[in-house]
Amino acid sequence: MLKTRMKRLSGRSERAVQRLAAIEASIIALASEDLLDLADIFKEEPLTPLGEIAFAEMTKRNITL
Repeated sequence: MLKTRMKRLSGRSERAVQRLAAIEASIIALASEDLLDLADIFKEEPLTPLGEIAFAEMTKRNITL
C-alpha cells in the first residue's frame, strides 16, 4: 500500500511540475501587449506566482506598465 501511495504522490508531483512549465511557457509566448494586460491584472499583488512570472518576462523584454 505504501508503494502505491508513493507512486500516486510522485505522479501527482510530476503532473504539477508539467502544468507549471506549461503555464510559464504560455506566459512567455504571449505578445507584449497581452503580457502587459496580464501584468496589469497583477500589479496590485505582484508577489503572486503568476505575477512574478509575468513581471520577470516583462523585465526580459525590457517593457514596463
